Amino acid sequence: MLIYRFTIIFSYLLFFSCVETEITPNYEKFVSEIGELNYRILYPKGFDESKSYPLTLFLHGISERGDDNELQLKYVDKVFLDPENYNNYRSIVIFPQAPLDDNWSSRILTDNKIRQVFPKDANPTNSHQLVIKLMDSLVKEGFVDNKRIYLTGLSNGAMGSFELLKNRPKMFASAVLICGGGDPNWAKDFAKTTPVWVVHGSDDEVVLPQLSINMVESILKYGGSPKFTLYENVNHGSWHNVFDDPKFLDWIFSHTKN
Repeated sequence: MLIYRFTIIFSYLLFFSCVETEITPNYEKFVSEIGELNYRILYPKGFDESKSYPLTLFLHGISERGDDNELQLKYVDKVFLDPENYNNYRSIVIFPQAPLDDNWSSRILTDNKIRQVFPKDANPTNSHQLVIKLMDSLVKEGFVDNKRIYLTGLSNGAMGSFELLKNRPKMFASAVLICGGGDPNWAKDFAKTTPVWVVHGSDDEVVLPQLSINMVESILKYGGSPKFTLYENVNHGSWHNVFDDPKFLDWIFSHTKN
C-alpha cells in the first residue's frame, strides 16, 4: 500500500513538473486602420504589470508565413521557449506572423545572381508597417523597459529587421540579424545608435553572404562597430548556429540604451 501511494504521489509530481516546463506564448491579434497582424506574446514567469521588463521582437523567415499564428515559432522554440532561457532571460517576447501574400521586407526578387534587390525609397510592406505600429503601441506600456528593447530576425525577417532599424533607429538597444541584407544606405540611420550582430553562412545560396557583408561595411562606414560572424561551410540555415550559441542571448540582452 505504501509503495502504491508513493507511486501516485510521484506521478502527480511528474505531471505538474511537466506542466510547469511547458511554455506557450499567448495568441494575439493586432488591429489597426491598415489591417490586422497575428502575433504571439510570451510573458516572463511571474509577470507583474506594476514592474517593467525588456521587450524582444523576433521576425521569422519567408517559409513561416501564414495564418495559423504558430509556424513563426518553428526555429525559436529551442531558444525563447527553453525553460532555462525562459527563467534566466526575463523578457516579453513578440512573435508576429506575416500572411502568405506579404513579407517583412521591401526587397524585390530577381533572376540575377544576387536575387534580392532593395529599391531605394521603397515603401515598407503592409506587414512591416503593422509591426511598426504594434511596437509603437507596446513601448508605451508601463510594463515595458524602454531602455531594453531588442530585435532579431532570420532571412526575410533579418531583411525586415534591417529595414526596421532604419525606420526606428532609436528604438532598439541591440539587434541580431541572421542571413539577411538590406540597402547599405540604411545604415547611416542606425549605425551609431544600435549595436548589431550580423550573422551569415559562407555557403548561403539563398541569401548571398555578400548582402550581410555589404551591410557590415556600410555600418563601419557610418561610424558603427558591428559584431560580424561568418560561419564557414554553412548554407542557408545559419540561425541554427546562432540559436545553439549560448552567447546569443547573453549578447543581445547585455545592451541597454543610454
